[in-house]
Amino acid sequence: MTVVDETQNETRTFGADVAKLLHVMVHSVYSDKDVFLRELISNAADACERLRYEAIANPVLLADEPKFRITLVIDADKKCLTIEDNGIGMSREEMVQALGTIAHSGTKSFMDRIEAAQSGEDSASFIGQFGVGFYSAFMVADRVIVLSRRAGSPAVRS
Repeated sequence: MTVVDETQNETRTFGADVAKLLHVMVHSVYSDKDVFLRELISNAADACERLRYEAIANPVLLADEPKFRITLVIDADKKCLTIEDNGIGMSREEMVQALGTIAHSGTKSFMDRIEAAQSGEDSASFIGQFGVGFYSAFMVADRVIVLSRRAGSPAVRS
């Protein structure tokens, strides 16, 4: 995961608990690899909806883009998929919290619930419930780069 802030690129690696969770998810929760695309598009739609909601009280957040969009760009030569939206975005702190912490409930307790679900309950029912849709990208990718800017923040040049 790469986090870009106002001054520099920052690369963060997942800790042992998160790496274990990714392994569990890849091999159980997300049994259908196509689900990653649905999860990432859903995250982008949620970001657009959050901006729409916040712009009711603060219209300046929409800036010059009053229409929401989600764009998918496929570069087959580079084996790269880009999913871009013009939703709410995240600050550096929000990215570290949201992408570095599984479901804000603790990685260990989340893994315990997933492993318990494997013993009988349909694990597909967990998709989308715990804020883990982002992690589904690791079913098909070795590396995920996240670039974001919180709505209302100045644009960053890189």
